[in-house]
Amino acid sequence: MTSARVRIRQFTDPTCPFAFSGERQRLRLRWRYGDQLEWETRMVVLTETPDDRPAPELLVSSRRRLHGEHGMPMAWTPEPASALSVEGCRLVVAARRHDTAAADALLRRLRVLNFAGRAIDEPDVLARARDEAGLDAGVLAGWAAEPETETELRADMRAAREPSPAARALDFKLGGPDGARRYTCPSYALRALDGGVTIDLPGFWPVDTYVAGLANVAPELEVRPDPDGVEEVLAWAAMPLATAEVAAIWDRDVDEAREALGDVARFEPVGADGYWS
Repeated sequence: MTSARVRIRQFTDPTCPFAFSGERQRLRLRWRYGDQLEWETRMVVLTETPDDRPAPELLVSSRRRLHGEHGMPMAWTPEPASALSVEGCRLVVAARRHDTAAADALLRRLRVLNFAGRAIDEPDVLARARDEAGLDAGVLAGWAAEPETETELRADMRAAREPSPAARALDFKLGGPDGARRYTCPSYALRALDGGVTIDLPGFWPVDTYVAGLANVAPELEVRPDPDGVEEVLAWAAMPLATAEVAAIWDRDVDEAREALGDVARFEPVGADGYWS
């Protein structure tokens, strides 16, 4: 693969079930295009104060429905914690300022723990996510305390609440009250790094929509062939993957992926499904 040709700015939040479900599409794009895509992550911060918390019954119903539709591991019994996302987002921004790969790993662990039913605003859960992402406690705390981290976090939040004209034309894909619309998670903006066209895709879309957008932004992108099997997928990812994620990367149905994984990988159940490594 050649150097980056397209920047994808994604607006996301570790507590958003649509963003978690959209990991299948994001990983499929990463496999297909590799380093030709440069990812820029911006944190929406869906919940900052107790008044922002969704009702418990909404959490349960949305997780059950989205697991049924997209297959990502989500625990809804016992009733999951309704956690504030602001501190997790702050730690992701702190890591992002110094080490993009560490920030990506931290965001992943926050997502996984959140949808396993953990309260990611609890100090012990945040510490677990940090440790599992391979970050040093003192170093991350120092980064989080830097004033530039708070400045960048607030800039992320403002950008998420200033949708582009193209995104506003797709108002049904935006969130927030009338007069204060914002990007939902995940929202992507695709921009050619040679200064070409930008395509805004707010909200959750099938992977083929992103593929079509990338073809319009940079038709010269090279496409990697599908992996030979699930072992290649797991080796490439270098982290535990949900059955639905393996199926998406491999471009097979979930049942075929699960059968193949059962022969070569270790399974950790979460909710109605789980992760393979």
